[in-house]
Amino acid sequence: MFIGEYTHTLDKKRRVSLPQAFRSELDETVVLTRGLDSCVFLFAEEAWENIADELASLPFGDADSRGLNRFLLAGAREVSIDGSGRILVPDFLAEFAKLQKEVVFTGVHSRIELWGADQWEAYSADVESQADLLAQTLGDVGMI
Repeated sequence: MFIGEYTHTLDKKRRVSLPQAFRSELDETVVLTRGLDSCVFLFAEEAWENIADELASLPFGDADSRGLNRFLLAGAREVSIDGSGRILVPDFLAEFAKLQKEVVFTGVHSRIELWGADQWEAYSADVESQADLLAQTLGDVGMI
């Protein structure tokens, strides 16, 4: 399980070191794709295969299903982890997530999210300001 928040530096070639805490749960190849909320999702290969299988099971005739499949699958790339524990973020994903020099990795259970530092700061401040309301809403539906 991936948890925690780690700030790293994206170099000029768009390489970034994976947090040491995450490396033990990853093989030599990971999958990057467009994520929700304008971040990049990073999956271990096995977790990605599970996501892809779930996407494939969605109704083909439903426009929202097709859209989500296209968003996640067409935007996906397999990338190798080099000997220094770095990955190369493809241009289109770096642009999608507005990744600049400082990036933030967040562990979110079965996936890792990669955020531009400014985007993460704004997003997390917004969520933190609503934490009580979110907890109440989830409590009302029996989630917590």
